[in-house]
Amino acid sequence: MAQFSIAHLYPDLMNLYGDRGNLICLQKRLQWRGHQCSIENLGLSDDMELGRYDMVFMGGGSDREQGLVYEDLLRKGSRIMEQIEAGLPMLCICGAYQLLGQSYIAADGQVMDGLRFFNFRTVAGSPRLIGNILIEANIDGQKVSVVGFENHGGRTIFLDHKLQPLGHVIKGFGNNGKDGGEGLIYKNLIGTYLHGPFLPKNPAVADFILSAMAKRRGVELDTLLDDSIEKYAHDQVKDRLLGSSR
Repeated sequence: MAQFSIAHLYPDLMNLYGDRGNLICLQKRLQWRGHQCSIENLGLSDDMELGRYDMVFMGGGSDREQGLVYEDLLRKGSRIMEQIEAGLPMLCICGAYQLLGQSYIAADGQVMDGLRFFNFRTVAGSPRLIGNILIEANIDGQKVSVVGFENHGGRTIFLDHKLQPLGHVIKGFGNNGKDGGEGLIYKNLIGTYLHGPFLPKNPAVADFILSAMAKRRGVELDTLLDDSIEKYAHDQVKDRLLGSSR
């Protein structure tokens, strides 16, 4: 049995849509395989030696909370990017995803700098992009369908054609409602606009993260789980979006 640990960044500020359900999903899928997983909350005043953790998660927040988080992350950013380059698994939802880019331009024209980890920018727009979404993602060399719920005013635009979206939009809006991409995947980092408990309905994505965590520790995750309930939840959203029934 292995003991894993996950860092949850700014849970008091960046938890606008109940995104913590993703952490519970990862924790349970490890426990079902016979391993343990602790979740440690890290806030504004905490040191972020992220190399001590097996995975990092940050959810979405309002513009005010993002501003507070940005100021804190700016002081720690170089160390975080070093860990991303080293393959540390990270999941960043909505506002956290936006912070990874060059800048966020608000509706009134005010510019908030991003961490500049990746060459993209986000521009506030109207109307908000809201609803269930279906994408086709390339996860660890396998094409899989991914479902979720998006609710964002920001339009994220890649400025570097080499950046790889998490997936191609089949139904929904994605990064900006125009170019057909949703999210970002880089090494073991995923940024996405898919809110709420996104991983429980997408076990392939959850296991991509868990496999990366385990591989870095030299642990084998060879137990296959019964994902019939997860697949049912996934297919309910997928079928609704495609207008089909089972």
